[in-house]
Amino acid sequence: MPVRLGAALVAEFIGSFALTFIGIMAIHHAPTLAPGIGLLAVALAHGIILAVMVCATMPTSGGHINPAITLGFLITGKIKPLAAAAYIAMQLFGGIMAAVIVYAIMGGGEVGAAVVKSGTPDVAANISSGTALLCEIIATFFLAFVIWGTAADPRAAKGGGFAIGLTIAADILAVGPLTGASMNPQRSFGPTLIGSLAQGGGALWAHHWIYWVGPIIGAALAALIYNFALWPSDRERGIDPGAADVPPTQRPG
Repeated sequence: MPVRLGAALVAEFIGSFALTFIGIMAIHHAPTLAPGIGLLAVALAHGIILAVMVCATMPTSGGHINPAITLGFLITGKIKPLAAAAYIAMQLFGGIMAAVIVYAIMGGGEVGAAVVKSGTPDVAANISSGTALLCEIIATFFLAFVIWGTAADPRAAKGGGFAIGLTIAADILAVGPLTGASMNPQRSFGPTLIGSLAQGGGALWAHHWIYWVGPIIGAALAALIYNFALWPSDRERGIDPGAADVPPTQRPG
């Protein structure tokens, strides 16, 4: 049965909401855990929720849950521009609403905003902007490459959700202490918007550009390399299959 764009947008909203909500709350609770466990718990929380949400939303929207990933499909001609724009809008809205709900759950005001601020990816004090940008590019490249190889490629064994979740967890363990390992503009935008209400929260915007530019570059590089070097296509014969995680009704005709 063809997937309507409206249904795909609902799936993208729910997936994006879940990732951002769980991410903020996991980071908030991490300091209460035993020493040395916090980073592992945050990595597992992000990896698990993304794995299950990708699996849950894959049949409807393809489980992008990330504007950078959607843009990768757009620049390689795998998704219609209108569908891509709508996906990105709903992903961002999901992230904003997740931050708003965390803000409300934690009591609102300065306390609620401070919790959201603490769960917002930011650059470590001893890391330069250039280094942080490189970290986000590399981490997102790994994530996007795995998505293309395990979820988008029609030859894949359809274990994408599990592989994607493991990649997220590994990336957070590797660069989380340096940049928060966002790899996802919506994971950063909503929390930055609400977290900036906290005292000193306005400083989050100083590095916010990194969490757009880094993921977009990383995802675009992975998309282009996979599409032109590894994708099962034969341009001389006019064979170019659609991405398995872009619903057929959202693919360019």
